[in-house]
Amino acid sequence: MENMALQGKIPSILVIDMVKDYFDPGRRLKITPLAKDIIGPIRELTSAFRQHGWPVIFATDAFKEDDFIFTGRMKPEALEGTEGAEVIDELERKPEDLWLPKPRFSAFFQTGLERYLRERDVTLCAVTGIATPVCVLTTALDAICYDFHCVIVSDCTAATSIKVHQDTLNLYRNTALFPLLKVCSEAELRADLGII
Repeated sequence: MENMALQGKIPSILVIDMVKDYFDPGRRLKITPLAKDIIGPIRELTSAFRQHGWPVIFATDAFKEDDFIFTGRMKPEALEGTEGAEVIDELERKPEDLWLPKPRFSAFFQTGLERYLRERDVTLCAVTGIATPVCVLTTALDAICYDFHCVIVSDCTAATSIKVHQDTLNLYRNTALFPLLKVCSEAELRADLGII
């Protein structure tokens, strides 16, 4: 894989939609077992970012009960103000982390995230969480739209199946947006940032 030198960039990590509703065994969601597998790697990566003083942002679904998106096949979930829309305890969110409830799929949509990142001179967004083909991808593409470099961290993201996850990542591994948008593993990101 072609190396993208990230040293000199000021990164932030965006943890997308790791909320209690999506981990509730009673809901029997296809994504839950795969999402459980990325909790440890995300927790380790957020810890490394905190140690370097880089922003850690938890951007989570916070939908309204009568939300437009629930007029299709999508069932109400991660409702604003409910426990189900809270970050899972296993990720050990800290007081200095930003918790950013979001009304739609992208962490940038009507959240003030762009301003928050600019105020901290962030130039790179490392995107983790769920689900790869929807909220992770829309956040990554919006990061590019707002002129941030972006990395989708392949082993810190998940979808409803391994095939869907890999197919989505493969679409973005070698596009005309490289190296502005990159797909890489946690280990590759650490090496690129010099935080091995």
